[in-house]
Amino acid sequence: MTEPDIRFSLANERTFLAWVRTAIGLVAAGVAIFHLVDPSAATTVLSLLLLASGALAGCVGYAHFRAADRAIRAGEMLPTNGVVFVLLTAAVVLGAAAAVVTVLV
Repeated sequence: MTEPDIRFSLANERTFLAWVRTAIGLVAAGVAIFHLVDPSAATTVLSLLLLASGALAGCVGYAHFRAADRAIRAGEMLPTNGVVFVLLTAAVVLGAAAAVVTVLV
């Protein structure tokens, strides 16, 4: 295994940090909704969905970072997967849920 160009490793790290930043934002939004909005079943479900999405984003980001790091070090093509599409769909669903909760509360 050869040491890759540092630029690739740093770019991979920045991508991982973007995943972490997204995860922190989702968790913060979930905690904020849980504590700052009047309690109801809708707000509880929305906050739990945000917390779960944050945890998922963190785990997926780390898994993608490790897979990309292995591929970079082995000189292979970077891995692709459908997780980004799933998270995009989850973000759209969460946005719609937030809109519904806003109308209901």
